[in-house]
Amino acid sequence: MSLIVWLVIGGVVGWLASIVMRTDAQQGIFLNVIVGIVGAFIGGWLFGSGDINSGVINPTTFLVSLVGAIVLLALVNLVRRGSLR
Repeated sequence: MSLIVWLVIGGVVGWLASIVMRTDAQQGIFLNVIVGIVGAFIGGWLFGSGDINSGVINPTTFLVSLVGAIVLLALVNLVRRGSLR
């Protein structure tokens, strides 16, 4: 069951982060899911807790995952274009 939660929450978080960072047209659903899941790991690492890996989904875990995904997309933009956008 947790794999399904990872995929669903990861997809939503990745999609929202791509809208915030204006990269939505460049990404498909698969990349949105990957960005969301990796962003959850990054957010959990940055904040020390509150990622989707804790098994509890609440506004805090969602926000931490979203911030992690935005950080990931900002780093990708920085490496690709030389700017944060």
